Amino acid sequence: MTDHILPPDSQPATSQSATSQKTALQEPNTSDINAAVTAATSDDTIIAQMRVLIDALKTHNNAYYVLDNPVLEDSEYDQLRLSLIEIEEAYPDLVQPDSPINQVGDVPLSAFTQVTHDTPMLSLGNVFEYDDLRDFMRRVNDRLSVAQQNPEYEMELKLDGLAVSLKYERGQFVQAVTRGDGQTGEDITQNAKTIRNLPLWLADAVNIELLEVRGEVLMPKAGFERLNRLAEENDNKTFANPRNAAAGSLRQLDPAVAASRPLAFYAYSINQGLPTTIHTQSAALAWIKDIGFTVSAVEVVQNPRAAQAYYESVSEQRAALPFEIDGTVIKVNSLALQQQLGFLSREPRWATAYKFPAETVMTRLQSIEWQVGRTGQITPVGKLEPVKVGGVTVSNVTLHNFGEIRRLDVRAGDMVSVHRAGDVIPKVTRVWHDQRPADSEPVILPSTCPVCDSPVVLPEDEALARCTGGLFCPAQQQEALIHFVSRRAMDIDGLGERWLIGFFNHGLVKTVADIYQLHKHVDELITLEKLGEKSVQNIISAIEASKHTTLARFIYALGIRGVGETTAQNLAQQFGDLDGLMAADIEALLLTPDVGAITAELAYKFFRAPHNIEVITALRDAGVYWDKVEQIISSDLPLDGQTWVITGALASMARDEAKAKLQALGAKVSGSISAKTTALLAGEKAGSKMAKAEKLGVKVVGEDDFLVLVGE
Repeated sequence: MTDHILPPDSQPATSQSATSQKTALQEPNTSDINAAVTAATSDDTIIAQMRVLIDALKTHNNAYYVLDNPVLEDSEYDQLRLSLIEIEEAYPDLVQPDSPINQVGDVPLSAFTQVTHDTPMLSLGNVFEYDDLRDFMRRVNDRLSVAQQNPEYEMELKLDGLAVSLKYERGQFVQAVTRGDGQTGEDITQNAKTIRNLPLWLADAVNIELLEVRGEVLMPKAGFERLNRLAEENDNKTFANPRNAAAGSLRQLDPAVAASRPLAFYAYSINQGLPTTIHTQSAALAWIKDIGFTVSAVEVVQNPRAAQAYYESVSEQRAALPFEIDGTVIKVNSLALQQQLGFLSREPRWATAYKFPAETVMTRLQSIEWQVGRTGQITPVGKLEPVKVGGVTVSNVTLHNFGEIRRLDVRAGDMVSVHRAGDVIPKVTRVWHDQRPADSEPVILPSTCPVCDSPVVLPEDEALARCTGGLFCPAQQQEALIHFVSRRAMDIDGLGERWLIGFFNHGLVKTVADIYQLHKHVDELITLEKLGEKSVQNIISAIEASKHTTLARFIYALGIRGVGETTAQNLAQQFGDLDGLMAADIEALLLTPDVGAITAELAYKFFRAPHNIEVITALRDAGVYWDKVEQIISSDLPLDGQTWVITGALASMARDEAKAKLQALGAKVSGSISAKTTALLAGEKAGSKMAKAEKLGVKVVGEDDFLVLVGE
């Protein structure tokens, strides 16, 4: 297998390390060149100085525009370019024909001229699977004599750009023409002159009367992203993909626009002017690379298995390539055999494209269904007319959330473009509104959960809709169970996720209230795999012990979205009992510290869902209880209005206990330091938070001082 798929090894200088390139390119600078010019005694000296700068700029252009691996800062590049301009202005008769300063195009055109190709620019046939590849090679063998059969094949990357033909007369670039319809294309010479890695002069081809090189103009991925980012910043239209960007850039009537675009040219064949000493496709590409062109990776293979291995290797490295490709090209390597095999009406018999499965296809969105995730998120799923994307038949596609539906303005019945890259989940990238059925209707978010009929809430200005039936909704029950028994919630020791899911799968628990009925199923629990009588008794004892809890823990254990430990503590303090909290309206909930509009709405709807009320009632009937909450007016608490942060290990208590003590004193406990932090409680091995507190001038309190404060 080749070692040169990544990145394309195109110019002699690109084989150097970035460090050595940068060192070499930094040597010529304005002061050195001016001094050399002043001391110059011959034209050869001036030309030598020009050559140093030209070679440096060429290497930089290739590194920047083709490899996306710049080796100079922009200011350094500008200095080199200015130096060359100054010398060329001083010695116009000595300007070199391949000077990058010439790559600026010409005056704007009113229209493109049509040009007939000397020989047609044919397209390639396609194969998509290994069996198709073997059939292609079999057809080649059928047209060859026994002695000629099983020839070598040359393979290269199938670049996703715009096919172009370039002509050079005795080394001088004279014309560039697009493929067009294969017979006639458009003269884009002025725009092609602006492509940074396209050579305008070929010193090694001065003895060739006419050299025609064919290849692909493309836009590297990084350049495409920069171009679209700039367009977005200026509120301009962005390009859909690099190929469209390259094609649009080449068809600009003003060459100055093309010059501003990050284009690159990759050669893939010589149509006229190839030296008679070259007899294979691979040797032809090696020669054209040597005289100054960029080429993609090349591999010579002997049989279908080797060709398949190359194809699979390229496929694996596809995402890391600096440019887009859509497969590989396989050609009979012998130029004589190519001539012998000839052509069909529109494609050669000796070459074909071995393409990757299509990653973007069009199909119809038949309907939209709604699914509920384990956290209650309501996700729209599009049901498609089955279509093959990226080698896989796709019939479902995620639409992510209701906000995405609104953004795309997608409806059932629409034609859509579906994209799938590698193992990525298919997604809709475009809706073809011009093909929308006349009777289509906008998508409406369901008002109730499709699984449990609990209310669905979509906070204003948000994209995610959620089911409020957390304790009851079957789609959320496992998550609710795991959260309910966790250490900071009901703290049921020994009843971990593994056993809970096992109990759930065996139908022993569905809601959190069922946990307190497990004592009725001891015999069934004992028979479960690897769960003995002692373990079962320990779990039952832990469940019994958890019945005596605090109101704050119970509220937190319910798993109301947006209600964490601190908010649960505040709600317990604010309302004093569960009945008051459950009866509270949104206005009353908003009076609770740290409760905003979204959390208030979520809590309000949670306590009004009939299924949640049933589960809470069952929990209380099972004997879950808490001591009366002594409500304290927050303004009477010594740390009211203060914000504390805890860091490091405390010797006398767990950090959760320290947090509870601070909250009991009226403080808000945060997880991060800011200028608004009142104090940092620092234990042993306090790290970055200590440094940040000192930098911001936040008071640092040690554990001993904290214990004194708590005691007081």
